Amino acid sequence: MSLIQVAQRAVDLERATRFYTDLLGHGPLATYDPPGLVFFDLGGTRLMLERGAPPAMLYLRVDDVEAEVSRLEAAGVEIVGRPHAIFRHEDGTLGPAGTEEWQAFLTDSEGNTVGLVEQRVPDA
Repeated sequence: MSLIQVAQRAVDLERATRFYTDLLGHGPLATYDPPGLVFFDLGGTRLMLERGAPPAMLYLRVDDVEAEVSRLEAAGVEIVGRPHAIFRHEDGTLGPAGTEEWQAFLTDSEGNTVGLVEQRVPDA
């Protein structure tokens, strides 16, 4: 089994589409309105924005969490959790062994929380 799709609540579909286009750096794959659905590609997993969906929390992999937070703050995005180390990957179970998992959190245009995740090689 593998994850195929995540649904995210979108009170205002047009506003949410603009937000995720800016956040992801690319536009949607498809829009169906009615019934009020917009699909984005998240590296082979579909993100579906839907008017009637319950809130969800997405975690998106980034190369540089501090740079992404700076870029998003400059664009007026609310950052609700500054970049910080969550834990160190001692083995390869959840990420590359020896790396630290850094995360930051933001609020999207619809009030949902989005996590940004960087796998970082610690400074020596």
